[in-house]
Amino acid sequence: MYLSADQVAACLPWEDLINALDEAFTRDIVVPIRHHHHMHVGDDPDATLLLMPAWIENEYVGVKQVNVFPGNNKRQIPGLTSHYLLSCGRTGHHLAEMDGNTITARRTAAASALASRYLSRPDAKTLLMVGSGRMATHLIPAHLAVRDIERVLVWGIDDNSVANCINTLAAEGITCEQVAVDGLAEAVAQADIVSCATLANHPLIQGDWLRPGTHLDLVGSFTPAMREADNAVMTRGSVFVDTRAGALKETGDLIDPIREGAITEQDILAEFRDLCGGHHAGRAGLSSAAEAITVFKSVGTSEEDLAAAILAYRQATRHTD
Repeated sequence: MYLSADQVAACLPWEDLINALDEAFTRDIVVPIRHHHHMHVGDDPDATLLLMPAWIENEYVGVKQVNVFPGNNKRQIPGLTSHYLLSCGRTGHHLAEMDGNTITARRTAAASALASRYLSRPDAKTLLMVGSGRMATHLIPAHLAVRDIERVLVWGIDDNSVANCINTLAAEGITCEQVAVDGLAEAVAQADIVSCATLANHPLIQGDWLRPGTHLDLVGSFTPAMREADNAVMTRGSVFVDTRAGALKETGDLIDPIREGAITEQDILAEFRDLCGGHHAGRAGLSSAAEAITVFKSVGTSEEDLAAAILAYRQATRHTD
């Protein structure tokens, strides 16, 4: 079975995918360290092969293969492609190959929505999307799947990109408002949920901008050199992550504040396994829950890829039967 990007998206409706991730973090999923391999490509910059395996014993085995070829930029073709291979955990029999980019994008957005389910105020009405790239078109509908959002704001540094994002979502029946480039601070102060998906190397979100009760979702900053939030965000907020092991070594949003003494590793209150397993109640478990500022930092994990691939396979099989 091969599932294209469109087929994967159709097999991963937001509510089902969010619930699948919630369940996955209560399961015993084996997640080895991801493999990095560098490859020479003629006169181009070196390429990178990433292999990200995960399995549930006696049920499913999955691996995502990511190919990063920076030289493709001069050819005006994507530099990153990925595939997901799902196999039977009892026989090793190959079950399906899927478009890995779509798996990654949708599980990333669903993880943010899952965090919002535990950490944002149930009465949240205004969502601010910081960043207007492809992830924004996934994150906004994912957040709308868990909260009754009445107003969606979109901020970005490129007006054309923001317009394209708004038009794409309008085709899905989602109405968004554009925020002026110099209006970020004001927009943050109006929002109940702020979701960030940028390539920023310096903090965009200032802790002083956040009003009590805000939930901040940080999706960008997937390397130690990248940051979306300043130290004040981390000191004012109650910090949660998808996985401690990944977050503490992969994102500048945590590495820098810890190195600079603004926070410590112990200031990370919980990860998904704690929230989904009922060991931490999220916002409900915080003192002055209605006024608390919550911060969720995700870096992604193979557990999420496997959960999404299993759901897509089951949905596709159901439609085929």
